[in-house]
Amino acid sequence: MKLGELLIAAKLVSQEQVDAALAQNLINGRRLGENLIAAGDISPEALAAFMHRVPLEPGDLAATGIDDKWLLGLMLKLMYIGQLDNPAQIVEAIRLPPHLVSDLIRMASDRRLLRALGSRDPRSSYGTGYALNEEGLRWAQEALEQSQYAGPAPVSLEEFVELVHLQKINHVVVTPEKIHAAFGDLAIDAAFIEKIGPALNSDRAILMYGPPGNGKTSVAFCLADIFNDVIYVPHAVMIGGQIMRVFDPSVHHPLDLGQSAQAGTPSLIRQEEIDARWISCRRPFVVTGGELTLEMLDLSFDPTANLYEAPLHVKALGGCFVIDDFGRQLVPPTSLLNRWIVPMESRVDYLKLHTGKSFAIPFEELVIFSTNLEPEDLMDPAYLRRIPYKLEVGAPNRERFRQICERACAKEGLELTDETFEAITRRITQDKGMDLAAYMAKFIVDQVVATCRFLGVPPHFEPRFIDYAVDNLRVNRA
Repeated sequence: MKLGELLIAAKLVSQEQVDAALAQNLINGRRLGENLIAAGDISPEALAAFMHRVPLEPGDLAATGIDDKWLLGLMLKLMYIGQLDNPAQIVEAIRLPPHLVSDLIRMASDRRLLRALGSRDPRSSYGTGYALNEEGLRWAQEALEQSQYAGPAPVSLEEFVELVHLQKINHVVVTPEKIHAAFGDLAIDAAFIEKIGPALNSDRAILMYGPPGNGKTSVAFCLADIFNDVIYVPHAVMIGGQIMRVFDPSVHHPLDLGQSAQAGTPSLIRQEEIDARWISCRRPFVVTGGELTLEMLDLSFDPTANLYEAPLHVKALGGCFVIDDFGRQLVPPTSLLNRWIVPMESRVDYLKLHTGKSFAIPFEELVIFSTNLEPEDLMDPAYLRRIPYKLEVGAPNRERFRQICERACAKEGLELTDETFEAITRRITQDKGMDLAAYMAKFIVDQVVATCRFLGVPPHFEPRFIDYAVDNLRVNRA
């Protein structure tokens, strides 16, 4: 991936600024970064800080941190399974730079594991094609028996840990402007913003509580728009000779920067290229609810394939991990807290391989507990004390409920008069005996619109339409 594209994705510069810097490059021959600095588009400090956490491709096989014999076996597995027969295909599959693939091919040739096919394409810069011979086929099959992993080359645990520290979520400075922009149309009290801002900047655990239907989950989802810069996620990590897969398309969202985005194309800022074993993604945002179990927080081992799948909180490193409906999981709340209370304080977690070997991994993510149960009923004071930020997302007052209703009506083209608003609140609070809740506004508007659509009339309020909608908020009691 070109670093210019990454700078745009990280919102450090604009496309127009990059285009102008590239135009200057044709005139003065300077690199993109130098031209951006000269134009005042980015400071040298900001560029250096950004470059500091960009994983650059290894210069030689030793720099990968992975045993070269293991990499040789991986290449042979990829050739065998994918029927690859030229270096270009191998580079794409193993995600190592061409000169390292050439080194692996040379190693394989020295061990008489490959046979040359001659040039498949005289225009190709890679030249000779290769195929596994009988000995190479045996090597590939033996490597598959040891592990069925056949994907991009892994990174070392040490390199993974180092980059996790470099891309901590608290490196993102949260401002009131960012929170307002992320919340968008949500009607949020100014006091709540002043409370959640310091909590987000602290990178410490947050407990959001309050009655259901008042926006705890909506608030949590809005946080994904606050932490939207670039981080790097490895396809896999090698730990003590074992493979742990980390990249998960259901969790990680790669930047959409075109076909060459992850292919290690030449940098416009440095001569080095970005290590294609890492995928540039938005910060992960993992939400789990009642389905969460303790097993989901441990390594998942596949004995047939002889590889591991990283647990959810490892996939969430550098991002947010939201436990929605906390207290309604299949396991008791105290069991979940016992599992995480030490990692949340020490910022380190310990995982164990099936061989019995344990290893440390950073616990660098923002954990948010969201519940509509009473916190004192879920955990004792010792646990509450260890969650430093406790934010109540309460029911709206009449003024804020009016704002929520007006925004919901505006989206559907409904006119909300004072008379209509009074009728809605009276039916909810007096006739139904319910407290106002944020969700009720959209609920009622959606039901009124549905009734109008069924009757074939333009969306509008009528007393009976309001009655139908409010009646659906609660089952009528005899």
